Amino acid sequence: MNNRLTVLAGPTAVGKGTISTYIRQNHPAVWFSVSATTRPRRPGEVDGVHYHFLSDDDFDALIAAGQLLEYAVVHGRHRYGTPSAPVQEKLDAGVPALLEIDLQGARQVKEKMPDARFVFLAPPSWDELVSRLTGRGTESAEEQERRLATAKRELAAESEFDVTIINDHVRTAAEELLSLMGISTSD
Repeated sequence: MNNRLTVLAGPTAVGKGTISTYIRQNHPAVWFSVSATTRPRRPGEVDGVHYHFLSDDDFDALIAAGQLLEYAVVHGRHRYGTPSAPVQEKLDAGVPALLEIDLQGARQVKEKMPDARFVFLAPPSWDELVSRLTGRGTESAEEQERRLATAKRELAAESEFDVTIINDHVRTAAEELLSLMGISTSD
């Protein structure tokens, strides 16, 4: 296994969470960082499992203490960040670690950990990305428009990454990511 940190980023609704869920369910040896966020919990999300849901004050305290590897305001509204200590502990222990984060966060990680592997998850097409976002039904029409505007900017940053994976099929994309991490996907 290659225990270099792997950073997975891409536009909203591209399927980062779906790919991560597939890997969690089928390859438990891969450790996933649990991000902190100030956004409200979505139905079915569990604090400490999907995210650490924090107040603005608690998030500010993590920043002030230097305890975030990266943090960013996403879609102009909510903050997300990666607690640094768990990431370093896993890397030091030789555990394959995967960060599923947004573009802003990936850029900050690249400054602090340039040897990490940066993977851009891309949609098969713009129309498919729009369909995925509107089909989720988790955001208002106004929020969908905000996210699509962000997605256009994020897609333009693909060249900043080491490799691009097209997410046209969950299993195929997940196995391509695992292969990059040096993890066998054969049964």
